[in-house]
Amino acid sequence: MKKNTALFLTILLLPLSLSALDFGLLLHQNAGLKGVSGEDTAFEYQAAFIPRLSGLLGDHGDFIVTAGINIETEGGFHIVPELLRTELTWLFDSARIAGGRMYYAAPFARVADGLFDGFQFAYDSHIGTFSAGAWYTGLLYKKKANITMTTEDAQSYHVDLDYGNFADTYFASKRMIAALDWEHPAISEMVRANAAFMIQFDLNGEDDYLNSQYFMAKAGMTINQFVFELGGVFELAQTDNDSNIALAAEVNVFWTLPTPFSSRLLFTGYFSSGKVADSSIAAFTPVTTKSYGNILEAKPSGISALTLDYTARLHKTFSASLTSSYFIRSDEGTYTGYPVDTGKNKAFFLGNEFFAQMVWSPVSDLQIIPGFGIFIPGMGNAASDGEKPLWRIKLAAVLALY
Repeated sequence: MKKNTALFLTILLLPLSLSALDFGLLLHQNAGLKGVSGEDTAFEYQAAFIPRLSGLLGDHGDFIVTAGINIETEGGFHIVPELLRTELTWLFDSARIAGGRMYYAAPFARVADGLFDGFQFAYDSHIGTFSAGAWYTGLLYKKKANITMTTEDAQSYHVDLDYGNFADTYFASKRMIAALDWEHPAISEMVRANAAFMIQFDLNGEDDYLNSQYFMAKAGMTINQFVFELGGVFELAQTDNDSNIALAAEVNVFWTLPTPFSSRLLFTGYFSSGKVADSSIAAFTPVTTKSYGNILEAKPSGISALTLDYTARLHKTFSASLTSSYFIRSDEGTYTGYPVDTGKNKAFFLGNEFFAQMVWSPVSDLQIIPGFGIFIPGMGNAASDGEKPLWRIKLAAVLALY
């Protein structure tokens, strides 16, 4: 009788429990073609199926569980499972504590930006929000973590996934990260500011280990139709036989244009240090590698770029953007990829990239995003004579099912 009563109560309470849950499914596909003018063309395709479950825990907590099944064609056909954002959060009066696989972005986002496993504590005060966190990277999928700080990291990253040797071909570089952050939304009701100190320890056990510390800050303010942002980072790095310093900085200027439709012009200037001979200054080494450029996709180490981006919302369902980026090497040896001619190591100007993209959203749950562009090495001096342009065509589709 007691068992039947318990079962009956469970059935009655089940709809109430499920009503606090939120289910969702995201379908994301990317296809593309790329190549050098007049030469062979390469086809790219990735797809991701991402289910999500979230809900409340009483009056003070919430959780989210997100997973993914990825289809990749780089290096062969692979089906890759992945645990994505999976986080438990508990709120107090003026504080928050979160644990699990969470998203974290440093104030200078090119240092660290992505999912990490660990915890974070945040406290809101009248002088800003203070937070402290610690994370581990060795359980992440390497292609999403994008950690290529050392030569061994880069070599492991490019090894194809092998289910026969899953542990050595799936996971990202093993590193421990800790950070102290501070953020204020409006100093003197004008300036948005945040700063952080981050440390990173190499736990891979390799001879060419790399430990690093980052002091970073970012500030922004709005004046009429303009938004100004300035950020920078000072890096200290220790290897098996040396200690170095490195620098990186970025300035953004947003201008909301006085047009009949919503439009914006963005100028970005990015700089990262390269190796300086007979000194302790080295190339900037971020924890996570976010490529710069849609065509060149340069690692943001020892490279600088000037970018101008125009974006316009021409219709409530359609927007378009056009981006021009000019790339410059910061030294002769850090960036050595396309289109650098090894016989011209003293040349620093790589060339210019043009990329156009459209976003069409006929309904709120669907986005179709075509894009195309070209990188022209002839607009620089680092390529050999007659080096042909690199081009790329992309098509992405995102469907959200709730």
